[in-house]
Order: sequence, then structure tokens, then C-alpha cells
Amino acid sequence: MTCASCVGRVERALAAVPSVQAATVNLATERAEVRFAGAPDVGAAVGAVARAGYAVPEETTELAIKGMTCASCVGRVERALRGVPGVVDASVNLATERATVRHLTGVVTVGALQAAVSKAGYEASPIALEAAGAREDREREARARELRSLARATLLAAALTLPLFLLEMVGHLVPAVHHWVAGTIGMQGSWYLQFALATVVLFGPGLRFHRKGWPNLLRGAPDMNSLVAIGTGAAWAYSVVATFAPSLLPSQALAVYFEAAAVIVTLILLGRLLEARSKGRTSEAIKRLMGLQARTARIERDGEAIEVPVAEVRTRDTVLVRPGERVPVDGEVLDGHSYVDESMVTGEPVPVAKAEGARVVGGTVNKTGAFRFRATAVGADTVLAQIVKMVEAAQGSKLPIQALVDRVTMWFVPAVMAVAALTGLIWLVFGPDPALTFALVNAVAVLIIACPCAMGLATPTSIMVGTGRAAEMGVLFRKGEALQTLREAEVVALDKTGTLTRGRPELTDLIPAPGFGADEVLALVAAVEARSEHPVAEAIVEAAKARGLAIGEPEAFEAVAGYGVQAAVAGRRIAVGADRFMARLGIQVFPFAEEAARLADEGKTPLYAAVDGRLAAAIAVADPIRETTPAAIAALHALGLKVAMVTGDNRRTAEAIARQLGIDEVEAEVLPDGKVAVVERLKAGGTRKVAFVGDGINDAPALAAADVGLAIGTGTDIAIESADVVLMGGDLRGVPNAIALSQATIRNIRQNLFWAFAYNAALIPVAAGVLWPAFGILLSPILAAAAMGLSSVFVLSNALRLRGFAPPLAASRG
Repeated sequence: MTCASCVGRVERALAAVPSVQAATVNLATERAEVRFAGAPDVGAAVGAVARAGYAVPEETTELAIKGMTCASCVGRVERALRGVPGVVDASVNLATERATVRHLTGVVTVGALQAAVSKAGYEASPIALEAAGAREDREREARARELRSLARATLLAAALTLPLFLLEMVGHLVPAVHHWVAGTIGMQGSWYLQFALATVVLFGPGLRFHRKGWPNLLRGAPDMNSLVAIGTGAAWAYSVVATFAPSLLPSQALAVYFEAAAVIVTLILLGRLLEARSKGRTSEAIKRLMGLQARTARIERDGEAIEVPVAEVRTRDTVLVRPGERVPVDGEVLDGHSYVDESMVTGEPVPVAKAEGARVVGGTVNKTGAFRFRATAVGADTVLAQIVKMVEAAQGSKLPIQALVDRVTMWFVPAVMAVAALTGLIWLVFGPDPALTFALVNAVAVLIIACPCAMGLATPTSIMVGTGRAAEMGVLFRKGEALQTLREAEVVALDKTGTLTRGRPELTDLIPAPGFGADEVLALVAAVEARSEHPVAEAIVEAAKARGLAIGEPEAFEAVAGYGVQAAVAGRRIAVGADRFMARLGIQVFPFAEEAARLADEGKTPLYAAVDGRLAAAIAVADPIRETTPAAIAALHALGLKVAMVTGDNRRTAEAIARQLGIDEVEAEVLPDGKVAVVERLKAGGTRKVAFVGDGINDAPALAAADVGLAIGTGTDIAIESADVVLMGGDLRGVPNAIALSQATIRNIRQNLFWAFAYNAALIPVAAGVLWPAFGILLSPILAAAAMGLSSVFVLSNALRLRGFAPPLAASRG
């Protein structure tokens, strides 16, 4: 595929397959995503693409099959393999116990084939085990081959075109050169030489345009190659007639345009080469992500540590990681201690401490110590594989803004051909002598100046670069459409617990009364609370442990529902609870009146501790606001957005937190099943676009109901699956970063589309000769070819600027 009309043709061919429900094609990634009504008929889809004049790359994988005993086993394994989406055909040999699977390149993984065979009751293993990252290497090599081929074609065309250009153009500009050519080889000899050079250029390096362009034209589906083939072919054919059968043309129209045909081919090849180089850079984010995967892993087998390719690591294997090594797969630490750089997942540059029980992610870098861990996810199930899958899905998607482009490009090439024909006719009838020459030159200029390539690349390249840059920032767009929807958001609704806050209670304040020490009171209170299962009690105990305090054993423990708890610790009577519990015990709490008011203003509920009937301390346990939350909310305001908080807390507490953070709207005392209603209310009857940010299971319906849902990546799988955007960093900084990137990407797409449409709207009439009557200006086909190539390069270069996008809130460096 070379331009947007190719995209439309492939999409229509796929959509015509009876079992296909929908098909979307991406010019930048050169991929098609096909949704089938029933079982995928991959063969029919591949055939439809081939009949449309294109090819779907295939590859063959060989598997060793264990457990087969008869022909029915062969049939079962073949059916299982053919049922894997993307498999074109599979054949199994019972004698050799091998399966040969023909499947689409980059669509089917060895793991998927193994899983299908395993489900059928057999075992499969790749005969030539593909090393981790082999797909990345294969795609890089394919891209390199394309670049080498284009580079060779461009150099050969340039080498042959240069003497041709000097012979014709310099002869016109420098009379002495013209006289020298006429006096040595003669003008007819010069034309013969030009014919030879131009013919080699057109049907050597330029054959690719004719090989694709003419069949598509005959098929009734012309594309960019058709425009180039017709334009250069017409110039060459006219020149051949002028050279070898001059009597067929009027004497005043005798001229050759061999140099124009050759220069056009050379310039368009150069444009394609620059375009291919730029397109290769648009997917570098995926390459970098795949490059993060470790190639090998050290695992324990039969009591020995052996090094194996990462593809051979299985779940529950014990994996050893040394300092400086990449963690090969996801898992849970068994023993050892280290710090791991998880910036590739979270965007946070500060290494994270890992000890027994901690989770580690494949692709992250171990910094200092060594540890062993149990593999919990391998292959396509790892976090890194899921990230790559999400990014690829987002990069291959189409935004609503693309619908207009698709409608225009469907008719663009036929319309250009009609304009070129009309241009030729008008110049032939109304043009000055030699009318035939003017008609040919201007019609060819119209064909060559048109650039559907720029239109087709305008949107997908920006999406690819934007979503790739987002992944590097720890923002994953699960759906490409979210890029456009997020930019349109007017209100950001934030779940409080786990999103604005850390999601777990912590001891925030302990104010001792005169005569008591803070550590003394905390140790006594923690001893009592150790018997309680309340989250507040757990926070107090954790705080005591963090300070290294000795926690005694309580006696005569009693929990008074709705009031508090009491017990004896080391012969002292300890009571902990709300002010009403203290009043019930006859203990006055007015000495802490000022502190209680301050805590309430901060959205905290004070508790009190009494020792032997005396007021000992005021205590506050709260779910603390994340350190990054205030900056994130300020950044959202700077982007012009309203911020709403959704919480089940009482209104007074919620409004205290809202005042502290500068939140615009508060939805308090919301029950878990009421968040969807809140989202609908915030939408104000559909007049406002709402983005909802959450992390819990009870956030999933609200994430789905919002115009765009953003899940904190440290949240639950259900929340992440319901969201359109996943923030891997686990805090709110990703929200303004995602919105700012969305705005930058859509702005970039609009710039590209404006350039692509404005370029064609402005220059096609110029190429047709509208400036000739007033200014005597015509656009040379050679200049038209240069402009056409530059338009695609401009669009790609503009999209690549997104790689330098700077997020409003960069990750803290500690």
C-alpha cells in the first residue's frame, strides 16, 4: 500500500468477504484489523486482499507434536491449529510428529499455537525456538530490506537521470552547451540517448509504479501508483512518438519530455525513501518496548541454575536475578533484597525496594542486590507483553476524525484523473500553440502534484507517535479513539479513595496530653488495637511497628460497638475511641478542642486515648492524600478543566479535602452503585464530556459510563479492563499528562490534515494552469514531483515532533 486510496480499496475488499463484520486498515503500520461474524475465515480475507492487488505477508512455523498415536489425532491437531485466528493452513505428519503451520506474519505467536494444541490434549514445542525479540528483529530486517531496495532504486535512477537532465535542461539554459550537443551528436542523436536513459529509469527503478499502477487502473481502482504511471508514461510515450514518428505530430508540437519523466520518477523515489525512513521512526516506541525484554533467564532446574531462552521459562519456575540484569518475566520474590528500576512501567525513575512477597515485572532492571522469584506470568501474559499489545491496538485504531479523510480519499484519485483529463482538453481546445504540448505538460503536472499519500498518513502517523510517546510516559491508550475523546473532556471526575489518596488508612496525628510521651501512648494504644480487625486499628499498629515500639499483650479486651475499644496492658487500663466513648467513661476531651477543630477542617476524624482514666492523647487516622495529587489537580486546572471529586465520605470531610486541594465540584456520600448516576449528572444531559478516574472494582461501571475512563494502573484488573486509558504510574500525574498529550496529538493531526488538504486544494489548480492567463506561470511536472514527495515527508516529520512532547508533570527524580 502506498496511499490512502489503497487503504480504502483493501478495506472494501475485506468488507466484501461474507463473514467479515468490519475491517479497518492503517497505512502507517501496514496492518488490517478484521472482525468476523463467526469463526475467522482468514483464507478468504487473504484471498480478497490478493484479488485487490495487494499481498498479506505469511510465514511458516514448525512444531514438534507429542502424544499423537493415529490419524484421528492428526485431524484433531490440525483442526485445533486451524482454529487459531491468523492461521491460513496447518498440516500434521504423524510419522515425523511434526506440524507445519502457515500463518500471517506478526499476528500469530508460537505460544498461541502451543496453547491450541495443548487444549486439544497434546503437547507442542517449536522445533526452531524463536528467541525473544525475534519478531522485532524480523520486522526491523524487513524494514531495512525495503529501505535498501528504495535506496538502490533511487541511486540508480539519479545516476541515469543526471546526464539526461544535463543534456536537455542545461542545453536550454546555456546556448553554448546546446550548440556543442548539436555539433557533436546532433539533436536527433541527443533524443536517442535521452530515450535510452529515460527508458531504463522508467522501466528499471520506476517499474514499481507501473507494476502496481496499471493493474489497479484496469481493475477500476486507481491509486497513487496509477497517477505516477499515467503521468510519466504519457510524457515518455509522447516523447517516443516525437523521436521515432515525428510526422504524427504537428511540427510546432515536436518536443521531448524524457527528462521530465525520468526526473519525476527519481524525485518520487527519493520521496518514498525519505517517507520509509520516517515511517520506520514512527514505531520506535514499540521497538524500544520490545527491546526491554530479556533474551535469556537463569532458572533452577533439578537443583541446578541453568540459562535458557526466555521463551522456555514456564509459570512457577524459580528464576534467579543478579545485579544489573533485566527481570526476564513477571513474578513474586521468594528471597533476597534489591532495588528495581521500574521506570519502563510506571515512568518513575526512582528504584523500588523489593523483598520477599514483592511483585516484579519482566523487562525492569535490577539495580543492587540479588534475589530469587517465582514466575507468575510468561510470554503473552506478562505486563510488558500486555503493554505492547495495548500500544499496538491503539496505534492501529482509527479516530472519528479519520472518517472525513476516508470519504474524501475514496474519490480523490479518480477526481484527480478527471481534472487532469479536463485540463488536457481545455488546453488542447483553448491553449496557445503548441496546444498539444501545453495540454500534455499541464495534464501530467496535475497527475503528479496530487498526493493522497499525505492524506492517508496524516492521522495514523500522529496516532502511532502519540501513543508510543504516551507509553514511554506510563500512559497506555487501550483504545485509540480515547486520544480524541480525552482532548474534548471538560470535567475530570476523580474517585477519592486510592486515586486522590493512598487508599489505606495511616496514622496522621498523635498529640499527647501533658505528662504523656507520644511513643509511650502509641505503644499502649497499639497493644489494644492489635486485637481489633478495624482498618483504623491496623493503621495504628502499623505506625507503632514502623517506629520500632514494643507492643505488649492486652488482657480483658472489650470492643464497644460504635464507641471504641478498651483493655488492660501491663497493668494499666487503656481506652481508645471517639469523643462519645470518652464521655461515657466520664473523661472530658475539651483540652483538645482546638486540635479537634483543626483535624476536622483537614477532613480527619479525631479519636482519643485514655490511660487509667486520664485523657492521654488525641489521635487521627486518615487515608492521606498522595504527595503528587495537589500538583496534578493544579495541572488539570491549568489545562482549563473542571475537577470533581466522587466519594462515599460524609459531606463535611469531603468538602474539607476539596478545599485543601482546590477541587471545583464535590459529590459526597455516594454509594458504590451510585457512581454511574454521578457520571451521568456531571455530563449535564450530554452537554459536557466527562473523564472519570478510578482504581477499584466499584469504579468499573463509572469508568465504562464516562466519555473516557482512566484507570490507575495499580488498581484492579476489572477497573483496568473497563477503562479506555491506563495510568501505569499509579498516581494522578498521568491524568494531566494524558490529556495534554491527547491535545497535542489531535492538534498535530489537524495540522497534518490541513497541510494535506490545503496542499492539494492550492497546487492542483496551479498545476492545471489557472495562473497562466493572468501571470503567464505554469508549474513544471518536475517541480510538481518534488512538491508531491515533500508533502508526505512534511506530514511525517510533523508527526515525529510528538516524540519530543514534554509532559506538564514530569516524574519526580526523588
